Amino acid sequence: MSLPYSMKAIVIEGKGGPEVLQLRDVALPQPGEREVLIKVAAAGVNRPDVLQRQGNYPPPKGHSELPGLEVSGIVAALGAGVERLSVGDAVMALVSGGGYAEYAVAAEPCCIKKPDALSFIEAAAIPETFFTVWHNVFERGGLKAGEKFLVHGGTSGIGVTAIQLAKAFGAHVTTTVGSDEKCEAARGLGADVAINYRTQDFAQVIKSETQGRGVDVILDIVGGDYIDKNIRSLGDDGRLVNIAYQNGSTATIDFMRVMLKRLTITGSTLRIRPVDMKGRIARAVEERVLPLIAAGKVNVPIDSTFPLARATDAHVRIESSGHIGKIVLTI
Repeated sequence: MSLPYSMKAIVIEGKGGPEVLQLRDVALPQPGEREVLIKVAAAGVNRPDVLQRQGNYPPPKGHSELPGLEVSGIVAALGAGVERLSVGDAVMALVSGGGYAEYAVAAEPCCIKKPDALSFIEAAAIPETFFTVWHNVFERGGLKAGEKFLVHGGTSGIGVTAIQLAKAFGAHVTTTVGSDEKCEAARGLGADVAINYRTQDFAQVIKSETQGRGVDVILDIVGGDYIDKNIRSLGDDGRLVNIAYQNGSTATIDFMRVMLKRLTITGSTLRIRPVDMKGRIARAVEERVLPLIAAGKVNVPIDSTFPLARATDAHVRIESSGHIGKIVLTI
């Protein structure tokens, strides 16, 4: 495959609003050991990209400064030591940066071969959210069939994934969303209970729905005043998993509840984790999740797509919080 010397990419010029995203010509990246170069077909847009644009989520040292944490496309070149992939393979990949571009470098362990039934747009919407949900809900949170699960932000990329996977694995699912329209969409994805947080207190609804028992696992992307409400909404031996803090990462809580109910509070972020660890998650998603997608039991809801040059509009869309499902850039 003949490769260019440069490519189009979205760079972050300064820090601030969506307007700092600019389309520029940059040098073509080169794959290192155990890495592949992907000719990008599509790239997912996620909240961490917004944080990076604002100057609040820098890439790990030594990784691309370009935004974008997940891509799909065709393997265009191989670095030394690559064993599972070949030039020409269609893949989706979790990357530590560089997704908003015509080409991106990905560690081979973080790549999954794209099933033929998935479009490149759908494939680009999988790695960041499905890896995150699998690891945090099922591995860290230990969600099991028959347990009660709450996810906040049910129509976000994380939310639509968590609702479907939790339901597919036999959990009772509750979610919070910001409108009655989104409540309907969440129920359509499989949520048993959808709470409009603008008109209802989710902690009170859960107390009523569970006859005071509480839920077993909570996946939270909000933080702030939700942290104490989450603790009050958990039942005995419940698990709270934090993966983002849209309302802030500090709170005043009563740890007596944590002790008396034997709660576990945990959280994680994927971007800074070692490649082999992320590769292990990728293999688990291949084995446990892709068959559910192939069988039609789990879908990849796409809210909207934008060409690469309109990354600014994609960020306006995600920050409006009006989206239901994933936002994807097409290259």
